[in-house]
Amino acid sequence: MQAGTMDPSVDELSGHCFGCGPKNPEGLHLAFQIDQEAHTATASVMLDQRYQGAPGYVHGGIIATLLDEAMSKLNKPLGVMAMTRQMDVSYLRPAPIGAGMRLESRFVRREGRKLFHEAQLLNLKGEVLSQCSGLWIVIDPGLLHLRAAAGIEPA
Repeated sequence: MQAGTMDPSVDELSGHCFGCGPKNPEGLHLAFQIDQEAHTATASVMLDQRYQGAPGYVHGGIIATLLDEAMSKLNKPLGVMAMTRQMDVSYLRPAPIGAGMRLESRFVRREGRKLFHEAQLLNLKGEVLSQCSGLWIVIDPGLLHLRAAAGIEPA
């Protein structure tokens, strides 16, 4: 698979991404390790009570955000900018607040502008807590670069 030029990712353009943006004081500040040859991304996660749903457990919407963020990290090594079109999340086990967890994602295939990714949230024993498949659509980075340069937030 041939990767294109390494343009900044969507979140790098603003720095305010909730998942990984360094300029977002309320964000998750996730840091991913990317394996460009294997087309995978991994990150360690430990969340506090700010992200709680049911007592003692991570909110399902936050879990979906984690999985979405993990899949988003696969686009840059592919040399594209892409945005989430669809996600199918399965919540298999509760994700505990205050416990170490691991995010893993992998690129599955490409069909034209469509990218197919998968992600998992695992506990440190390797048990899958949640899993997700996602469809991403490659976008023209020129539009985002122009908007960022003009200081215009995405519509």
